[in-house]
Amino acid sequence: MYEFKVQGMTCGSCANTITYALRSIDPKVKVSADVKSQTLRVESNQDQGALSSLIEEAGYTVVSATSV
Repeated sequence: MYEFKVQGMTCGSCANTITYALRSIDPKVKVSADVKSQTLRVESNQDQGALSSLIEEAGYTVVSATSV
């Protein structure tokens, strides 16, 4: 599981956009978003770099990414 600090994720629609992007490479991805803290927890079998890239491609900035 990874935790991403995502700048610009300010609403539920933003979280849904990111989730949709992540599902493009992992249909079984599990995403938990905390919009207030702009934090995503992602459970996926994809690597952290690929997930970060998709978040960025969706229009958001990954400030930090850690494995939890």
